[in-house]
Amino acid sequence: MAKRKYTYIDLFSGSGGFSLGFDNANFENIFSVEFNHDICETYRHNFPSHTLLECDIADLTETEIKKIVGKRKVDVVIGGPPCQGFSMAGNIGRKFIDDPRNHLFQEFVRIVKIISPTCFVMENVARLYTRLNGQTRNEIIECFKSLGYVVEAKVVCASDYGVPQNRYRVLFIGKKTDDNNYEIAFPAKSNKPAPTIKDAIGKYPALESGESSDIVNHEAMVHSQQMIEKMSYVKDGGSRDDIPVEIRPQKGDIRKYIRYDSTKPSICITGDMRKVFHYSQNRALTVRELAAIQTYPDSFVFLGSKILQQQMVGNSVPPLLAKAIADAVKTML
Repeated sequence: MAKRKYTYIDLFSGSGGFSLGFDNANFENIFSVEFNHDICETYRHNFPSHTLLECDIADLTETEIKKIVGKRKVDVVIGGPPCQGFSMAGNIGRKFIDDPRNHLFQEFVRIVKIISPTCFVMENVARLYTRLNGQTRNEIIECFKSLGYVVEAKVVCASDYGVPQNRYRVLFIGKKTDDNNYEIAFPAKSNKPAPTIKDAIGKYPALESGESSDIVNHEAMVHSQQMIEKMSYVKDGGSRDDIPVEIRPQKGDIRKYIRYDSTKPSICITGDMRKVFHYSQNRALTVRELAAIQTYPDSFVFLGSKILQQQMVGNSVPPLLAKAIADAVKTML
């Protein structure tokens, strides 16, 4: 008799980077949840066999969840709930879990309580680990401990797992205490040097401002002549300091008006990389190039507006990191 596949549920799925990693590790999706209709279109296009619930997770009732799951065993619940309260000023006296801005984290906890999976993995921004000298981290761990889980948290960098990007994230991994083996497993680091951005995107055809190609999502953003002139002064790996002072932008994010360093992994990809330039071409990276840095395959299609496409890519768990996490979960199962 064939051994059943391990199963997962993906909360706050976005375009599906976490799902893709678990699929590639041979897990079976029971259902995923995403609120944004346009993002759901991209998820459905790339995961036609998955059950995607397009809804506000707070409206998802225990009865509905149990009806979908049926008699199937849920091995792991994964997701990265947006957490906003921890990064805002003026809420030092309020507990993280009581902050209404973190209601989506509370929904993650609620779903884990209802489903009672063997394991869970919650991914989030790295600063959650150190906020208030670890107080927030401990609050989160205690939430899951109260549900009967052994929990550990660790900050990981995606470039340690074969992703061509220095992307730091915190992982909260838990396992039910009614299992005889309580050991928590984190993803195993790659034994190879981290790929560079050139390794990741050097294969794509060169484009000029506004030019498109036959490769899906490989279409250059339109830049003004003033912008092109400014970026033309910035050397490989350089910054705004390379731009002549009379036309140099004086204000704004230090991550703007810089050029990727072709010899290193990329800086962290976010939802807005319009003023970070290709290491050798005078333009921002295309959605396809950004997706490659996140380790999405070229067959993965991003739909919707260009701004939405960039946001979906920037908010993703890199699929290669997700697979490493899935492989670690397997060792716990």
